[in-house]
Amino acid sequence: MRYLPLTPADRSAMLGVIGAPDIDALFVDVPAAAQLSVPIAGLTPHMTELEVERKLGALAKRNMTASDGPFFVGAGAYKHHVPASVDHLIQRGEFLTSYTPYQPEIAQGTLQVLFEFQSQVARLLAMDVANASMYDGSTSMTEAVFMARRVTRRKVARVSSGVHPHYTAVLNTLTRFTDDEIVTRAPDFTPDDDLAALAAAVDADTSCVVVQNPNIFGHVADLTPLADACHAAGALLIVVVTEVVSLGLIKAPGEMGADIVVGEGQSIGNGLNFGGPYLGLFATRDKYVRQMPGRLCGETVDADGKRGFVLTLSTREQHIRREKATSNICTNSGLCALAFSIHMTLLGESGLRKLAALNHARAVQLADRLGRIPGVEVVTRNFFNEFTIRLPQEARPVVRKLAEKGVLAGVSLGRLYPDNAALANGLVVAVTETATDADFDAFEDALDEVLA
Repeated sequence: MRYLPLTPADRSAMLGVIGAPDIDALFVDVPAAAQLSVPIAGLTPHMTELEVERKLGALAKRNMTASDGPFFVGAGAYKHHVPASVDHLIQRGEFLTSYTPYQPEIAQGTLQVLFEFQSQVARLLAMDVANASMYDGSTSMTEAVFMARRVTRRKVARVSSGVHPHYTAVLNTLTRFTDDEIVTRAPDFTPDDDLAALAAAVDADTSCVVVQNPNIFGHVADLTPLADACHAAGALLIVVVTEVVSLGLIKAPGEMGADIVVGEGQSIGNGLNFGGPYLGLFATRDKYVRQMPGRLCGETVDADGKRGFVLTLSTREQHIRREKATSNICTNSGLCALAFSIHMTLLGESGLRKLAALNHARAVQLADRLGRIPGVEVVTRNFFNEFTIRLPQEARPVVRKLAEKGVLAGVSLGRLYPDNAALANGLVVAVTETATDADFDAFEDALDEVLA
């Protein structure tokens, strides 16, 4: 983005149009106590364009990006290889500028892209139907809880301790002014999950049970018994998937009885991008489709018998549904969905399975190596490409020391759960196909040195 400064004449002309005598008149409503009385120390009042570029460039160089060295950070966002063809195709003008098809009859190309995306997501999650699409994984989960309340007419949502704490925080924020009652469980350092306890807690007031698989600690579980318990009590099972590459290797949530599956699609086709934009996935059973948020593209035949696409459902507040809309926090995320679809098409079923197997094999290798370091314990027993280790000291300072050595070692549980001292020594480590043997060597050597 180019910055074009205003001249004094420009400022005078603009103030004249709005009827303000000077710049200060625009801030008369700001209390005097909140206004600066002296310049900020160390900040130059005026700088040239060249000076600003150099200053910001120097600050940017202090960042360590995911490609600058060994990278083992996950916890909901993962570094995977994205083929160059993905970025090349999504930058075509007809894709780059398209958004939600508000005039769907003239947006056949956009509708077809979304239809193909829906088909891929539904098959990947083993569900009947998927929408196109949601804002991100956390808001998808919240929308699923809202949907469960509409379907069951119950208010209590029971959330597993293995759900990403940021997802749970978003859920708690967005349900502050709704009728939903969110019951959460405190995590602990056991290698098992809390599925049995959740199954026992399901009662006549429970609208849904929310679990993540693999969970925040990397643990992979069979959700079938929990699904049976939910259905016996008339509740829905919502499964969250933050690492969709895992579905190339582990059983899909739909095959284990899930009623709603949500997740984050960033791993396929989308880079880390310093935190976004990302892509929310949402899929459900046919019988619940009328309560599904967002939009749904369908296939049809036109008057000439040719294949065409329509916006079958569009229940957003921006459209005709208004206050009766089933969603108020979703978006199309069209470009991210397209990147997902292109990358998934390039992989195919065989490619996805091979990619998942490689991720798991590399994670097992690193877990074995780290587990041999004195004082380090691998806590997670059943995992895909992410696992939790327990260090003999607090993990956050260790992560900082490793970063100083050029290794981004993972996400400390103390960062995710700052109020839970029992988890302070935990470190969540993610391994993808991008991690090399040299990265493993650097991580092992640096951790051994820091803990010595």
